[in-house]
Amino acid sequence: MPSRTVVVGSASGLHARPAALFVSAAAAQPVRVTIRTGDGPAVPAGSILSVLALGAKRGTEVTLEADGEGAEAALDVLADLLVRDLDQEPASSTETAGTGA
Repeated sequence: MPSRTVVVGSASGLHARPAALFVSAAAAQPVRVTIRTGDGPAVPAGSILSVLALGAKRGTEVTLEADGEGAEAALDVLADLLVRDLDQEPASSTETAGTGA
């Protein structure tokens, strides 16, 4: 199963706006994606409550996993979002992330 391990780059971690943007992009992927911190359980990346419950702060290492056709591309899109500081980016540059627009 393809996976990516990245460090959360947003100043507020995976909370509020960055979490919402990430979850929206994950839900738009053609494959099911999970996210986990450390050795913790993997949770659905498309679930805002599950992502918020991770408590991932800036600098936290998270692992994304996906399986199926398009998994590698989905992981690339989502990993790119996680490493950026989404708190500092204008809304227009992140609203289309992962949607192919």
